[in-house]
Amino acid sequence: MLRLAPSILAADFADLRAELLRAEAGGADLIHIDVMDGQFVPNLSMGPLVVEACRRCTALPLDVHLMVVAPERFLQDFQSAGADRISVHAEAGPHLQRALDLVHELGLQAGVAINPATPLSALDAVLNDIEQVLLMSVSPGFGGQSFLHKSLQRVAELATKLRASGSNADISVDGGVGTHNAQALVGAGATILIAGSAIFQGGEATVRIRQLRSAALAG
Repeated sequence: MLRLAPSILAADFADLRAELLRAEAGGADLIHIDVMDGQFVPNLSMGPLVVEACRRCTALPLDVHLMVVAPERFLQDFQSAGADRISVHAEAGPHLQRALDLVHELGLQAGVAINPATPLSALDAVLNDIEQVLLMSVSPGFGGQSFLHKSLQRVAELATKLRASGSNADISVDGGVGTHNAQALVGAGATILIAGSAIFQGGEATVRIRQLRSAALAG
């Protein structure tokens, strides 16, 4: 079943509670929170305090995407702040399995994020240890980028790989997602669409998330 995850990186932080409520009213299934450390990616973004604020504003699951070096250092902080699912990057350090095990020990769902240039084979050892693969369809670190069209094929290849392994992990797609490509992504096998600019910029979030779902399920 398709789920939509508004990314608050594109939201108006001066009106964050209202932005979350508008997304929820539009039918959001979970809230996506991008965490950047200025090292793994060049940008800096929000930390546990923002997750805690979101937790006070919505009952929707909070999906935290850690774009950080050595993510295991921060897992407890985000769990305490109210995260429900944490994804760490396959490229972020040598101890991917350790980080995933720690996420599960904290009682949360675990995901692996993977950059556009990283082979899908990087996931092979952990496919049955995760609840989500977060497939980046732009280079991570900045919002508002254009969708990389080779990502459609990667979604289809990943869906095949998951079926072959017996994994029930979600395929989340993050980067340049909008009404123009939502249907194709779902057709390729995506189960969660993460969208920031397409939901929070240029219009009413409640309306735009409904438009995104309609586009994804068209036909």
